[in-house]
Amino acid sequence: MKMLLLAAVIFFQLTLIGSASSFEYSNVEKIDLNLKDQEIAVTFLGLGDGEATLIQGSNGENILINTGGEETSKDLTEILKTYGVKKISTIIITNRQNLFVDQLTQIIPKYNIKKLISTPEITNEVKNMPAPFIDVEVIPWKEGTSQVLFPDLLAEVLFAGNSENEGIDFTLQFFKHRIFLMTSSSDHVEENLLKKPLDDVTIFKVPNWAKEDSLSEKLIQYVNPQISILFESEQHQPDPNIIYDLQDTWSEVFFTKKHGTITIKFTENNYEVFTFPVEKEDYS
Repeated sequence: MKMLLLAAVIFFQLTLIGSASSFEYSNVEKIDLNLKDQEIAVTFLGLGDGEATLIQGSNGENILINTGGEETSKDLTEILKTYGVKKISTIIITNRQNLFVDQLTQIIPKYNIKKLISTPEITNEVKNMPAPFIDVEVIPWKEGTSQVLFPDLLAEVLFAGNSENEGIDFTLQFFKHRIFLMTSSSDHVEENLLKKPLDDVTIFKVPNWAKEDSLSEKLIQYVNPQISILFESEQHQPDPNIIYDLQDTWSEVFFTKKHGTITIKFTENNYEVFTFPVEKEDYS
């Protein structure tokens, strides 16, 4: 049985500067996760808009999944600095909605990114783009692809589509822990996923900000996650019915809008959850 060690929430003393809508990561102390051998950390970044997930290995290697919203580049840079990230080996773009070419043009040289992973359609486009993309190894992921990302960390692609509301849906397996990063939302996708072995999911990243009709009760019950993560979107509000269905499975639900940045540190047998809330002025 997987053990959940829910750590005490860590609050930082902040000096709030700037507009009411801006996060102030520059005022947060450096976060040192002190990863040892056979440990990784998966961090869901609280950027205020969009999705971005950081995976850190004990060997110092970093992987970034998506880059947040179109206007969150500054906050992304600040929070990566807070986590001590100076280089990123690989970036994964899960779908077209998360493809921001201008952001990637800045991020790739800044963090010396060597590999870019995405759907076959997106990778074909990227291959024809000028520098800095020509200096990056472009890797397409399709359904059935398996790739070792870190020692003991295996990615497996369950679905990869290019239609509206589709992208890469994949799991990360680290010892007995399984993280399901779902991107797509459609009846066709769910029919496909319901045929996959998803009965041992530890962490579930909910697709499309849990907006209305993006996720069925049937799939939620099938996945039955221990922890669910919902990213924040300026354009979409989470569907209360989806949140209720997640909680009905006894899943612990974390929102980047409410909890800020959420870090899950995994050892071979256990995991701990840390939240790093960064307050906004007049935010409640």
